[in-house]
Amino acid sequence: MEYREEADTLGTVRVPATALWGAQTERSRHNFTTGPLMPLPLIRALLQIKRAAATANRDLGELREEKAELISRAATDLLALPDDQLRPDFPLHVYQTGSGTQTNMNVNEVIAHQTAKYDPTNGVLPNDDVNHGQSSNDVFPTAMAITARVAVRQLEDAVQHLMDELAVKQAA
Repeated sequence: MEYREEADTLGTVRVPATALWGAQTERSRHNFTTGPLMPLPLIRALLQIKRAAATANRDLGELREEKAELISRAATDLLALPDDQLRPDFPLHVYQTGSGTQTNMNVNEVIAHQTAKYDPTNGVLPNDDVNHGQSSNDVFPTAMAITARVAVRQLEDAVQHLMDELAVKQAA
C-alpha cells in the first residue's frame, strides 16, 4: 500500500495515499478501534451541516466565496454517493471520546481533500475553513437530531404503508 505524509499540530503521520481523510482521522483509526463503524446516516447529516455552515459563513463574510462554493460542492458530491462508495472515507468507530470530535474532523478532512480534486491550489483547510465557526459539541448533537428525525420519518412512512396494506387485506 502506498502512503502520503499528513501533518497536524501533533506532527506527521502516514495516511493511505488514496484516502480522503487526514492526520487526525488516521490517528483516531488507530486509537479508537472498538465497536461498529459510525452510521452513514449520521455522516450524511454532518455533510449537510457542513454544506449549510459554508453557506452561512459565506453570507456572513467569514468565508471567501470560492472556498464556500468548493466546500458546498464537495459536500453535495459526497452526499450523492451510494453508501458503498461513501463508507471507505469514513472509517471511524462509534466509540470515541464522547463528543464526536473525531468524526467531525473526519468529515472536515474528507471535504477539504475532496475540494482539492476540483482545485488543487484552493487551500481549503479542514479546521479553519470547513469547520469555521463550529464546535463538535454543537455539530455532533445536531447531526444526531437530524439522523433521528430522518429515521423517524422513514419509520412513519413504513408504518403508514403497513396500515394501508392491512386496510386492503381487511377490506378483501
